[in-house]
Amino acid sequence: MSEAPHNAAVEAAVAGELRLLDPEVRRSPELVGALLHPDFHEFGASGRHWDRAAIIDMLATETETETEPVAAPVSAARAWRMRGVQLSPDVVHLTFDTERNGRRVHRSSLWRRSREAAGESWLLYFHQGTPFTV
Repeated sequence: MSEAPHNAAVEAAVAGELRLLDPEVRRSPELVGALLHPDFHEFGASGRHWDRAAIIDMLATETETETEPVAAPVSAARAWRMRGVQLSPDVVHLTFDTERNGRRVHRSSLWRRSREAAGESWLLYFHQGTPFTV
């Protein structure tokens, strides 16, 4: 099987997603906020709907026992099968799985390109987590 061609947009989205798995990033409202689109929303593995402000607030005070929003709980989660496809010049779709403390979740994220005066960045626009068992 041949390796997929290099795609800078997909790589940028993957890098952003991996940052959101980092417990230090998750605890920082500034770092999380820099990765989330102004219109961000999520349907979490818990079934709860999160908007940008709610997820930033929750992650800043997240503990090991809380439900996992935006890709993983406070401790590092194991992520695998991360795949991405660029749907348009400004949209990337990622799918992957995470596991933490035996809880497995299928994940799907949409990342949108943002062009600001300060430059270009990829921001998480939508995320959904669905629990599964082996």
